[in-house]
Parts: sequence; C-alpha cells; structure tokens
Amino acid sequence: MKLQFFSIALVLLSSTLSLFGLIVADLNSDKQALLEFASTVPHAPRLNWNDSTSICTSWVGVTCNSNGTRVIGIHLPGIGLTGSIPENTIGKLDALRVLSLHSNGLRGNLPSNILSIPSLQFAHLQHNYFSGVIPSTVSPKLIALDISFNSFSGSIPPVFQNLRRLTWLYLQNNSISGAIPDFNLPALKYLNLSYNNLNGSIPNSIKTFPYTSFVGNSLLCGPPLNHCSTISPSPSPSPVYQQFSPATTQNQKATTHKKTFGLATILALVIGGIAFLSLLVLVIFVCCLKRKNSKSSGILKGKASCAGKTEVSKSFGSGVQTAEKNKLFFFEGSSCSFDLEDLLKASAEVLGKGSYGTAYKAVLEEGTTVVVKRLKEVVVGKKEFEQHMEFVGRLGSHPNVMPLRAYYFSKDEKLLVYNYMPGGSLFYLLHENRGAGRTPLDWDSRVKISLGAAKGIAFIHSEGGPKFPHGNIKSTNVLITQELDSCISDVGLPPLMNTSATMSRLNGYRAPEVTDSRKITQKSDVYSFGVLLLEMLTAKTPMRYPGFDEAVDLPRWVRSVVREEWTAEVFDEELLRGQYVEEEMVQMLQIALACVAKVPDTRPRMDEVARMIEEIKHPELKNRPSSESESNVQTP
Repeated sequence: MKLQFFSIALVLLSSTLSLFGLIVADLNSDKQALLEFASTVPHAPRLNWNDSTSICTSWVGVTCNSNGTRVIGIHLPGIGLTGSIPENTIGKLDALRVLSLHSNGLRGNLPSNILSIPSLQFAHLQHNYFSGVIPSTVSPKLIALDISFNSFSGSIPPVFQNLRRLTWLYLQNNSISGAIPDFNLPALKYLNLSYNNLNGSIPNSIKTFPYTSFVGNSLLCGPPLNHCSTISPSPSPSPVYQQFSPATTQNQKATTHKKTFGLATILALVIGGIAFLSLLVLVIFVCCLKRKNSKSSGILKGKASCAGKTEVSKSFGSGVQTAEKNKLFFFEGSSCSFDLEDLLKASAEVLGKGSYGTAYKAVLEEGTTVVVKRLKEVVVGKKEFEQHMEFVGRLGSHPNVMPLRAYYFSKDEKLLVYNYMPGGSLFYLLHENRGAGRTPLDWDSRVKISLGAAKGIAFIHSEGGPKFPHGNIKSTNVLITQELDSCISDVGLPPLMNTSATMSRLNGYRAPEVTDSRKITQKSDVYSFGVLLLEMLTAKTPMRYPGFDEAVDLPRWVRSVVREEWTAEVFDEELLRGQYVEEEMVQMLQIALACVAKVPDTRPRMDEVARMIEEIKHPELKNRPSSESESNVQTP
C-alpha cells in the first residue's frame, strides 16, 4: 500500500515538474524572441530589454498574463523603432493578444507569421513604412487590425471575409489595389479603405458605411460613392474562319477596287488640307488680336496704375463669373469702398497654401490691403454657404477672432475677404523670424499671444454651441497684430469642406481620436491648442512645412523628456537666454500637457484653459468666485 502511494506521488511530482519546465521554457522562448527583435531592430534607449531583468515586471512595453507565464501584449508606439522586423521574432510569441507598434519607422515586408499568431486579437501597425502585400494568413480571433498610413500594395486577402470577430478594419492611405471582397462580417462596425487604388463596385455588405470610408479611390464606384456606369459590351468580332460564298468574295473585290485612289485624287486632298489649315490659323490669329485689344473685363489681369505697377495675373479670380462680378457680399460694419472688379484688378501675391485653400495678399488701387482666401473642396450649395457665412460673420465680433469682411460665391469660385495682419502669424514669429539682427519673441509676448488665442477659441466654442469646433487650430492660423494681440483665423470652415480630404493635412496638431473617427470636436480643438502651446514653449514644428524638414511629435517628445526629469531641456533656447520666470514656464507646460491628454474627457474646456493661462500672470485671480468646474492639471 505504501509502495503504491509512493508511486502515485512520484508520478504527480514528475508531471508537475514537467509542466513547470514547459511553462518556464515557453516564457524563455518569448524572452529570447524579443531579445532577438531588440538586437536586430534599431530603437530608442528607452527600450530597456536585457537578459538580466524580469521580462514581466521590468521590460518596457511588455505585458504578461496573470500568472506570469506568457507574454500576451507588446505596446511600443512611437518608441523610435526603425528597419524591418526579423522573420522569427515577434511571430514566435504564440500567446500574444495585443501588438501595438504604430507611429514608428518600421519598413519592409510585414512577416507573414505575425498576423497569423493564433491568439492575436488587436494589431495596431499604422503610421509606419511597411510595404509589400498584406499577409494572407490572419488569426481568426482578430478583433482590430489597423495598418493604415503605410505603403502596402496588392489586393485585400480573401481570408478577411472569414474574420467573424473583426470589429475594426483600417486600411486607408496605402497603395492597395483590386476589388473589395464581399465582406459579410457581423461584428464589423468601423471600416476605412480610403485613399488606395481599389476598383470596381462597393459590395452590398458594406455600402452602409459612410462616404469617408471609401473616398480617394478613383476607380471605385457604387453607394455611398457615385453610381457605377453601365457599359454595354462591345460586339464580338466575326470569326476569322468564317466561310465565304463566291458572291461575297466578288463584292469584296469590287469594294477594294473602289477604295483605290489615283494620283490626282491624292494631290487634290493635300492641296485642300493645306488651304483648310491656313484658313484655321488666320481665324485663330484674328480672335487672339481682338481679345488682346478688348481688355474690357479685367477679370484675370490687373490694370497698370499711375504708380507704375505691372500687371499681375490673378489665380484667385479664374472662376469668377462675369455676370456676377459685382456680387461681393459685405458684412455690416465692413468697408464697401471696393467691389469685386477692384479686387480682381489688384496686385497680389501668395501668402500661403493652407488646409482649406490658398491665401493671397491683395493691394487695391486706392492703397487698401486685404487678404483673399480661395476655398477649395467646398461641398455645400449657395444657400447653405450664405447662411453659414452669416453666422461666421457674427463670430468676428470678438477681438481675438479674425473678422470676415466679405465673401463671394459662384459655381466655380468661393472667395473670402479678411483684413490684412502685418504682424504675420505665430508660426512666422517662432520659426521664420529667427537669426541674427532680429528681436526674439520674449516670454511675456508669448503668454499674451497664447491667452488671446485661447480666449478666441473659447468664444467660438461658446457661441457655436457644443457641436461647433474650429477644427484647424495651428500656429499659422494664429495671426498677430502690431500690438501682439492674436486673432484666430479660418473660423467656421470645416462644415463647408470635404473634411476627409483636408484631415490628412492636419497631422501634427490632430488629436489621436480624430485619426480613427475622422470627426473633429471641441475636445480635439483643445488637443490641437495644447500642441500649439508646446510649439510656443519649445519652438519646434509639429508638422512639416516647406523649408522646415524637421517635424516632432511634440506631445510624445515632451512627455518623454519630462518623464526623465529633464524639464528644462524642453524650453526654447531663446527663452532661456532672455528674461523669464521658470515657474511660469512650468505652469504653462502643465496646462499644455493637460490639453494633450490622450483621453478626450480628461482635457479641460477652452474657457478653463484661458482662465488658467490668465492666472499665470495674475495669480490673484485664482481665488475669484466661479461657477465653472475646475480642471485638474497634474504636475509633470
């Protein structure tokens, strides 16, 4: 009996030891695979993976299961990974559920064994440089797949039709071609296939998704895009082996004989052709001469003034209709000393090309200078445009909102007229007006500009209601007066525009949730303003501009520096050389970081942001009575 009990105990102990050894082996296998990945793929110093520390408790971005036996999550967004992923590294983590490598510099083909990990549920690989075809083997447990903003090519694998648990599928901004598979996925709620090279008709199973899910595929048709045109098939050619009767052959010979031209006929045709061409050239010459002498409309070219200005071609007037050339609508209180014809005759220069159109500086003959904005991708009709402009005109009553003086609407041209701001923009003062011989933008001026911008945005939010955001907060849209007061421009334009086409131009200031939903809100405005504050503090550009190749993901970079307690490294060197109060700069940094919180509901409202900036220079206002809820701003 004792011997039998001893045998059973020995078997159980042996089984337990074997199971423990298997668990350890699996965790060691995960560890070796990740060490191989880290040793092969260049990365930032913050990736602290090494063989001497615990993978489950010490390694950055690694998550293990509850009993610490397997790696189930890799979270390394924006950590500076570059190069290609080796074949037998991440793909060997056969218990992995979450893989997040987005916003890095990874390139090359995506290893086929990564998406096919049997347990994989969430794969976030967007904003890299992956190329090649999408792997055709995918985990059946996949819930979310985001490979947008890469360079994938080829077609969408048919296996995607079988992913019954797939809820999020984002493939936009790649080079994917071919037809869309007939998705019949019961869990699919979020789909974006825009800006690829897809063709054919949109399957019925996904035609209920919005227009923005498919835009940017020129060969794609069907609801919600344009309906597919019906093209009748070409008649089939007669078979070459068709038998002919002798009569048919004889008729063909006769026809061939009739089509044979003599020399006289050919000469007659040549002489007639030359005469016709000569007459055509003469007619064209006469028409051009009349047009040159006419100069009556003045729509496309400006008239030389007595001051000796040269004629300047006006691209912002190319779509103005002659019958409506005087229908320039002025708002109450605006000067009516000029009409549209005067505007189109003015000498002009391009100020810049923005998200919603091109801005021109126009100098009228009487010396008045205005800014004309030529809108592009307007998707509303005339009545809706005019009603919306009335509301935008009322917003200009605030001293920190750029007033709209006038507008013009026609089928081919939409123009907005503003006052010219000689002080330029915040972008100009921070980035272009640098170097020897210039006066740096000091701390007090930066605070004043930031406060004015915050007040302007807060007014827009309060007047427009909770569903009325600005949608395009950036330093080029903060215009400066001679007294360093700031005005917010580009107000009220998103409802008029094709937002899908313009959204990709706002990357540097865009809130994380807007990337997925393509929907701007007042909370996303707060995020954009937070990026603007970080730009003001650091003098680094958050997005690429012509002549400025360096662009920094400011929220991520600032958080990484502050996390290492190098807060002083964040601030612009020109600020540190002038007179400043470090405590005030840190307080402004705290406000900026609160604005760029990843969760929208934790961001303060714009009226709260304006109040907090005001309290930096006037701390006595902190104890003033207020019925508004206070914002929790954490110290970095």
